[in-house]
Amino acid sequence: QVQLVESGGGLVQPGESLRLSCAASGFTFSDYTMRWYRQPPGKEREFVARMSGNGGITLYTDAVKGRFTISRDNDRNTVYLQMNSLNIDDTAVYFCNSIRNSRNYWGQGTQVTVSS
Repeated sequence: QVQLVESGGGLVQPGESLRLSCAASGFTFSDYTMRWYRQPPGKEREFVARMSGNGGITLYTDAVKGRFTISRDNDRNTVYLQMNSLNIDDTAVYFCNSIRNSRNYWGQGTQVTVSS
């Protein structure tokens, strides 16, 4: 079955960086667009970034453009989110996502807390 497992979250200060990872299994990873979402405390889950199966097409929400970079390693079935210049508004639980046969699959999430 499809499984997504995020890691790499933590507590950082404003201006610092983190790299999140999402290990995927149970499907042909390179065939699917992978997405990152986040859910800030008390708010709805929101889109952050996505990358096509071959890595050729990326899309970011405006709030992270120029600071976050999505990438993937299809040999390792892993998608990454490099987050630089983190600020307090980036505090959230971060989830990776894949859509397969019109069904959304989510990982358990990883907490990112930005605080001074």
